[in-house]
Amino acid sequence: MNLNLKGKTALVCGSTQGLGLASAIELSLLGANVVLMARNEEKLKAALTQLDHSKDQHHHYLVADFSNPENVRTTIAAYVDAGNIIHILINNTGGPAGGKAINAASEEFVNAFNSHLICNHILVQALVPGMKDAGFGRIINVISTSVKQPLAGLGVSNTIRAAVANWSKTLATELGGFGITVNNVLPGFTNTVRADYVIKKKASDSGKSEEEVMKDLVAEIPVGRIGQPEEFGAAVAFLCSPAAAYINGINLPVDGGRTGCL
Repeated sequence: MNLNLKGKTALVCGSTQGLGLASAIELSLLGANVVLMARNEEKLKAALTQLDHSKDQHHHYLVADFSNPENVRTTIAAYVDAGNIIHILINNTGGPAGGKAINAASEEFVNAFNSHLICNHILVQALVPGMKDAGFGRIINVISTSVKQPLAGLGVSNTIRAAVANWSKTLATELGGFGITVNNVLPGFTNTVRADYVIKKKASDSGKSEEEVMKDLVAEIPVGRIGQPEEFGAAVAFLCSPAAAYINGINLPVDGGRTGCL
């Protein structure tokens, strides 16, 4: 099985912690050069030290704020204009705040749409020409199992994630003939800072202890535990490998079997 990414360069968004950082680490372990992208430069510098260098990779970072699409546009344009080619793009950014859809202000939908779909699209448009020239491209969108089964209390997220999934499927049909695959990876409950926030919020809303909330969540997962970031990162890295060249346009849950539909 060919999992070798030596000579390929991956741009990983939201990569200073959690699922983004885990994906960046796994890609580096397969030999890829990794470019981290996030808004906090100090955290980017710290994340850079966690990447594998054993295959003579060269890792870098770019500072960009996904709440500001024009900032993302100018940052990636400058990088591409300098002659850099990205073969692998991991679109990943923090999810919208929780809450019922009926209670959400219209601005919440607009802001989430910009941070997720518009910024993703800006990056794809900037990087696809280089992927076409190379005859190799991988675009992975980290979204949510809500694209298969909407999650209670995540009204804005359910709405915007579905838009990203359909955008992604459309791109998969348009770009597949150029050796570029486009897939979505859907995280379940994983041991991240975001998971800690969810547990604390559920405990506060329900009056239960955090231990009780965790027990209830684990009870919904067939494998009987929450996931680890590196397990998610491994799924992302596999889809980016030469071995996954015929996998295109899918939504892959990495959730221990929690999602109740096909």
